[in-house]
Amino acid sequence: MQKIDFRSDTSTHPTKAMREAIYSAKLGDDMLSEDPTVNELEDLAAKLLGKEDALLVSSGTMGNLVSILSHSQRGDEIIIGNKSHIFRGENSGASTLGGISIHVIPNQENGELKPDDIISAIKTPQSINYPSTSMVSIENTQNACGGAVLSTEYSDNIGKLAKDNNIKLHLDGARIFNASVYLGIPVSKLTSSADSITFCLSKGLSCPIGSIICGDKEFISRAKYWRKTLGGAMRQLGIVAASGIVALNSMIDRLKDDHTNAQILAKGLKEIPGIEISPEKLPTNLVFFDLLVPNPQLISDELNKIGIKGGKPDKRWRFVTHSDISSEDIYFALNSLSGIMKKNYKSN
Repeated sequence: MQKIDFRSDTSTHPTKAMREAIYSAKLGDDMLSEDPTVNELEDLAAKLLGKEDALLVSSGTMGNLVSILSHSQRGDEIIIGNKSHIFRGENSGASTLGGISIHVIPNQENGELKPDDIISAIKTPQSINYPSTSMVSIENTQNACGGAVLSTEYSDNIGKLAKDNNIKLHLDGARIFNASVYLGIPVSKLTSSADSITFCLSKGLSCPIGSIICGDKEFISRAKYWRKTLGGAMRQLGIVAASGIVALNSMIDRLKDDHTNAQILAKGLKEIPGIEISPEKLPTNLVFFDLLVPNPQLISDELNKIGIKGGKPDKRWRFVTHSDISSEDIYFALNSLSGIMKKNYKSN
């Protein structure tokens, strides 16, 4: 049976080149900064993103949390969007483990945080009634806003705002390479104003595990301390880093194929009665749409029977394109979903 997994780009499997690199990786003790493969990956990542240094961590959630802890003191406050992954999907780790307050402001439809909202949320160290603001975080691409892409101009403006107000800017760039490919610019142009960046190796870049934090050397030194504190320091980590090197050297440009497939999927979904979608608002590889049926779980169950994963009980669905999904898979999924919807959707 054909298997098509739209649930996330984290479902990607390592390529043949990655598996070969993992098998032959030169290893050392990363706790002592002696793993040559990890060192090579971190140097490559820092260079690509235009930063002084980098650190390999196990996940994007760990990368964001380590960054927050490295920028903040216990009792500080951070500013994030109400649709940010840090707020919606990371178990409030900053509060639970760091004693850090979270000030949530609205994300706009295009993924941005309004500068005026950020300024209004900033609290100065002089106040005896409120926590001091340590950082603001933006997300690019913005997952819950349809994979929205933040521009270099916007990112630079928020970087300047943060600097002018003596706070740090953290960029949750889990899919930052999708943004750079969409805009057709080097990723470093999107990260130049950020004090820290986290990006995932295990999403569209197709590695089995891992994320990278980038920043200046002082920040990365603190980040190493917090990675260790969180239990994230590992030994012969080159078996993880090896696939990351392959990814950064060969998997970035192909992300445009995922964007193309996402548009084929979105435009095809728009033609199916009982589905609401706006393809023009979906620039990258995240395809959000609504099912106008009383029982979306029934549709999901029917898709599961033929090997298509991605449905859920709610009417709002997200399908994600990635390297393990071909254009042929897209057309098969569209034809299958069209047939299932014909049987279950009744227009008014």
